[in-house]
Amino acid sequence: MTARRIRILIVDDHPAMRAGLRALISSVPDMEVSGECGDGREAVKLFREQQPDIVLMDLRMPVVSGVEATLSIREEFPDARVIVNTTYDGDEDIFRAIQSGAKSYLTKDMSKERILGTIRDVHVGKMILPSEVEERLRERMDRPELTKRELAVLDFLVKGRSNKEIADLLDLSEDAVKSRLKGLFGKLGVHDRTGAVVSALRHGIVHLD
Repeated sequence: MTARRIRILIVDDHPAMRAGLRALISSVPDMEVSGECGDGREAVKLFREQQPDIVLMDLRMPVVSGVEATLSIREEFPDARVIVNTTYDGDEDIFRAIQSGAKSYLTKDMSKERILGTIRDVHVGKMILPSEVEERLRERMDRPELTKRELAVLDFLVKGRSNKEIADLLDLSEDAVKSRLKGLFGKLGVHDRTGAVVSALRHGIVHLD
């Protein structure tokens, strides 16, 4: 009796990336593509309809992000097996993905053999993190958590807003903004606004759209 193929849902907003993954999966006898889509909301809908064995999930997508989609899928289907497959390798991206319930985290420059091997491992119940991903995750675990208000200040800082503009946008006093910036600098291990922006982008805490 022939073993059932591993059914995989591909979620990525770039058609070329979906096509590449589809070709890769179709090239091996033990896997098949159950469906594909380009945003997180559609991913939740398709998972509900198809209940595939594995989801290959991009992180940054329109409408609903990969993290939000993973959370929604796992809330409804706790045993769902999601593998994040993304260009983003910041430790904050990795941390958020694993927190949402992803079973592995692959970057798109990883080899075809590693992608296929990870799919097979996750399918049999393993949680697989490449060594370089584990290292970045440890970096994140060593960094203090930022509050929602600190994240909001940091987001505006990356966008080049002045203290006064940030104060007006968040309905704070300028002194309150300065106080939050001081806390931010301490948590990020930097000394000024430029250092905070560089750190936020390097770690994947904030992305430039």
